[in-house]
Amino acid sequence: MNTVHERFLAKAVALSAGCLENLKGGPFGAVIVKDGEIIATGVNEVLGNNDPTAHAEVQAIRAASSKLNNFDLAGCVIYSSCEPCPMCLAAIYWARIDAIYFANSREDAAAIGFDDAFLYEEMVKSIGQRKIPTYRVDMELAKHVFYDWSNFDKKQLY
Repeated sequence: MNTVHERFLAKAVALSAGCLENLKGGPFGAVIVKDGEIIATGVNEVLGNNDPTAHAEVQAIRAASSKLNNFDLAGCVIYSSCEPCPMCLAAIYWARIDAIYFANSREDAAAIGFDDAFLYEEMVKSIGQRKIPTYRVDMELAKHVFYDWSNFDKKQLY
């Protein structure tokens, strides 16, 4: 490996290869690095955990947040064996991770049966055009909760 990025990516890819043996999910691995050290890893465990959100990147974010005792992962970099899906990409943004490096592309994932194109297309549609019917119900109580939150002096934004 020539660069530090390739070295960390190689670890993510090695984790993804291990998924072929553990059969807990698809062939995806991720590592999170802070200050040049791996602080957390994750593999896809969708099948093993019966959890559709247990993607490698999400698992790594959960582990890093637990280790650092902080939801804010600014200062960290994530290395993934594959381009993050829309859910994982959103989680990476919510975690405030500084950079993403990945090996396989979303097109490579689609070629082996993990096609997220539908999700990318759904996300930009208006609510009424999405495949899953989605309805907004205007509720006064919900507005009151938001109002109370906006005036709550102990709130912590994230």
